[in-house]
Formats: sequence, structure tokens, C-alpha cells
Amino acid sequence: MKFRKKPVVVEAEQFLPNDESIDKVMLLASRGSRKVTVNKHPNGSVEMFIETLEGTMEASIGDWIICGVSKEIYPCKPDIFDKTYERVPE
Repeated sequence: MKFRKKPVVVEAEQFLPNDESIDKVMLLASRGSRKVTVNKHPNGSVEMFIETLEGTMEASIGDWIICGVSKEIYPCKPDIFDKTYERVPE
């Protein structure tokens, strides 16, 4: 059998190494059902860890952070995000 993913609208922000991006991701995460932790290091590097149903995942710079239909928060690699999602007019 074959199945097609139902069309759903999700919220997402791209994780970039700047305060504006991190603030947007944390605001998105506050709407979700899981914990997101950001660690900023003196050398300028940033780490992001997301508690998901599958365990703790580390988001990489450039990943999209998605708040799904059940308010779950999870990272998605940019190439997969581009193949799977398209921008919805606001």
C-alpha cells in the first residue's frame, strides 16, 4: 500500500547562530510540549538540545525547528525541510 502525507500547517523557525534566531526558536518552543535548551559558549558556538518523544536530539546550525500539529517540537535538516514543506501565506 502507498500513503500520502495529509496536508497540515506547522510553525517553524530556522536555527541560526544569532540572538534573533534563537529568540524566535525559543518563542516557538514555548508553544510546544517539550523542553528546548540552548547553550552559548564563549567561543561563539551555540548548541541546541530538544526533548522529543524519541529522546533528546541536538539541532545543528541551519536546522529548522518545527512545532507540529500536536505541539511536538523537533529539528529537521534543511534539505528535508525544503522537500517536505512550502511557505504558507500569512
